[in-house]
Parts: sequence; structure tokens; C-alpha cells
Amino acid sequence: MLTSNFFFPCKVLRLPCGKRGFKWRKSKMSEDSWAVAVDVQEATVPSTQFNFAKKAIRVPCSGGEDINGNVEGENGGWLKTADRVDLAEQSLLNKLIRRSLVKNRNQVEVQQRDPTSPLFSVKTFEELRLHPDLLKGVYNMGFNRPSRIQENALPMMLAQPPQNLIAQSQSGTGKTAAFSLAMLSHVNPDNKWPQCLCISPTYELALQIGQVTEQMGKFCPDVKLAYGIRGNRMDRGVPLQEQIVIGTPGTILDWCTKYKLIDPKKITMFVLDEADVMIATQGHRDQSIRIHRRLSKECQMLLFSATFEESVWRFAETVVPEPNIIRLKREEETLDTIKQFYIICKDKEDKFTALCNLYGALTIAQAMIFCHTRKMASWLTANLIKEGHQVSLLSGEMTVEQRAAVIERYRNGKEKVLVTTNVCSRGIDVEQVTLVVNFDLPVDMERNADNETYLHRIGRTGRFGKRGFAVNMVDSQQSMDIIKQIEMHFNRKIKKLDSSNLEEMENLLS
Repeated sequence: MLTSNFFFPCKVLRLPCGKRGFKWRKSKMSEDSWAVAVDVQEATVPSTQFNFAKKAIRVPCSGGEDINGNVEGENGGWLKTADRVDLAEQSLLNKLIRRSLVKNRNQVEVQQRDPTSPLFSVKTFEELRLHPDLLKGVYNMGFNRPSRIQENALPMMLAQPPQNLIAQSQSGTGKTAAFSLAMLSHVNPDNKWPQCLCISPTYELALQIGQVTEQMGKFCPDVKLAYGIRGNRMDRGVPLQEQIVIGTPGTILDWCTKYKLIDPKKITMFVLDEADVMIATQGHRDQSIRIHRRLSKECQMLLFSATFEESVWRFAETVVPEPNIIRLKREEETLDTIKQFYIICKDKEDKFTALCNLYGALTIAQAMIFCHTRKMASWLTANLIKEGHQVSLLSGEMTVEQRAAVIERYRNGKEKVLVTTNVCSRGIDVEQVTLVVNFDLPVDMERNADNETYLHRIGRTGRFGKRGFAVNMVDSQQSMDIIKQIEMHFNRKIKKLDSSNLEEMENLLS
């Protein structure tokens, strides 16, 4: 049985088979797995600690300082600067830190392929007419009523005849539970071959999906689960008897083609999770398409993605014919509960002084401060600690588990200030955050305003309808231009704040 530290033995896991515990099947190590070069991230974890590589992007530097006040290399050299937001790591981090469903206020837009279809949203799990053992598993997991994505997606996923679905859903909204429930409902336990196939971009994310499916299927003794991940030693030509297979694209493709463990034509439900992460991972897009081409035309296709950029849409349209579509409506309501300001500063020391004045003028429960580089974040953290503030630092140098531990301490109020780079701009909901400071303004590689990152950053405050404050540090004409771009993009005025005038600050921030 999977343990909480996610260490996974090189064996096939089966869901409960009517007896206590689990049955395991041993097999020999395959010697020549396909596409090793593009699937290194699927290697088995040698210890209970995730060993993610430390990643940074390189940007051209010409000496001096950039618009964020970061020192650049000389003589046209290259300098490692901003933390790159690794999508797979971010998705796993969100899964680790979310103990319960987030309160999602986003409205969903549902586009049904057949407008005359009787598909509808549900408010209770009973309306889905689930098998009693499966309904028992749902309630055993602590789900009392469907989340918003589950309300709209489950009727489509469980419909007869089967309906294809493309759905946008943020991590923590019950998406994994939704398609796990669909797979468990879909299989015929009497058929001892794979019927549902779910692919996910990384080893760790596949294990997360498996854990949810395992928990939900706890009371379904005849439904079994296998993991198609690198390191799982399987005998060639011995077909799997498990009804559900969850894995990563390279290994699943091997099992379907080279080792003949899965007959793709017998797969009747295909789930592709984290599509935006998938296409950002080298090789996975093509592997997923190769798997898809081996499936029957009658196979039900379900695709999920947190974001739907143009590249994701093109990919989705390739693998999901005639889909129903669930999209999140563009949500900028949070801006209505956030007061936005900017402060003119000369350099990073002036920014720090302004920050201290700001902190003194506000009654702050907790604050998040965003920097462009790890170096700047470390400098700022050290200086805030010198001033006596309870500060924690979050950056891409940490493993995912270390980041999750820092966020948990911050969420529990053990530190009042969190200094971070972009690794923390998305998906972290802490109700007590009243102040977000952009110590460095978010910019893209062309040094224009990164409006999406700005929205995600300041959206950490003003949560759940409460009032919040966002303050931007401006240290040059270029950064002032960034403020103007942000104002124009969101059609919101960002007011100037004089950090040396405490009385004015108290009035504006009241």
C-alpha cells in the first residue's frame, strides 16, 4: 500500500481484493525501455525525499542593473536569474499543501457538444446513482457534496452513451477525484483486462492520482489498479489483468507497443491529466499522441488542464474529438477587493526603507513579498530578520517537500512574512494574507509587464472576499512604464503612495 512519503516499490499495486492488505505481482526488470532520454524524470525515487533538480533560466545580460534592480553580468555574459516555474513541480506542490478543496469562486462555462443533451449539473453524489460501495468510498474520503468542477464534469463523464470532455480546472478543486470516480464507475470488474488508461506527466503526479483512486475504490474489492511507471518490472507478453492503469507516457507507450501488456483497442476510457504540464515536458506530447492513435474510435476521451493557452487547445483538439468543454471564465474579481499602489524608490535600500515604513503603517496579519531573483530574496530576508520580523524564504533551490513545509509553517502563522520568487505566485491560498508587495515587478523575457504573473501574485491577498493591499516598488522609468502597462491591461488605476508620509499612508491604506 502506498505510504504517505510516496516511496513506491517496483511492483504492481492492486486495489483491495476482498482480503486484508494488497496482492503484489513481481516481475523482471525490462532491459531496453523506450525513450529513456526524454523520460529521465520518471526514474524511480531512491529515497523518501523528492530529488528535483534546481532549475534556473538564463537571460542575456549586458552589465549594470535590469529594470528590477538585479545586477547583471558584464561583457555580454549570461547570468542565472529568475526561478523558472516548473509546471510539474508546481502541480505537485499544490497537491501536497492542499489538505482540502479550495474555495473556488470561478464561474464555469459549459459548452455541450449536443445542445439537446439532458446532461445537467448535480448538487449531491447520490444524484449520480453510483454503486453503493463507490459512494461509500467517496464519503469515506470526506467529500460531502460535489465541488464546482465535479458538479459540471461528473454527469458528462458518467453519461451513456459516453461523452468526450475537455475541462479546465485548477489544482485543489477536486478534479483528480472526479476522473478517478469516473474510472472506477466505468470499469466492469468481471473483465480482467485494462479498460481505463490514465496518463500523467511525472512519476510523482501519477502516484498522487493512484492514491486518490485507491482511497476512493477502497470498498470495491474486485477493481484493481496497476502503475505504468519506469522501474515497474513487467514480463513481456503477459497481459495485465488490472482494470485501471495509471502511468507516465513513455512507460505506457512501451506497455502498449513493445511489451504487449495492454491492448489499446480494449481501452474504453482514456484520461489525460495535466495537459499543460504534459506538452511542456520534452517528448510527452508526441508519446501521448502515439498512445491516443492506438485507441479505438469509440474510446471515451477526458482531458484536463489548469491552463488553456493556444498550444494546449491545439493539443486538446488533436486527442479529443467532438468534446464537451468546461472552461473557467476569465476571473479578475479579486482585483475589486484589492487596493493597488506604487511607491517611487531609488534603489533596493530605498525599497527596503519604504517596505519597513509600509509595514509600520498597516495592521498586517501576514504579508507576501515577491522578488525576481533568489539573490534578491535572500538579501531581503536577511535584512528583514535583522529588523526583528518573523520571515521565511521560499525559492526554487528547495525541494518540493521543503517548499511544502515552509508554506505549511506560514499558513499556520509561525512566520508573518513570506519572501519568495515566482515559485510561490500561483495556487497558494492563505486567508490571513492582507499585504502583497512586488519588491521587483514581474516582467517577461522581453522586459514587458508579465500581467498574468502580476494577477497571480496580488491575488494572494483579497482572498475569500476580504480586503487586501498590493504595493509595487518602482525604481526607474522603465519600471514606471511597467506599471502603466499593468494599469492599461487590467483597466485599473494604481495609486501613488508616499512611503515617507506616514499619515498619508495610514489614510490611503485604511
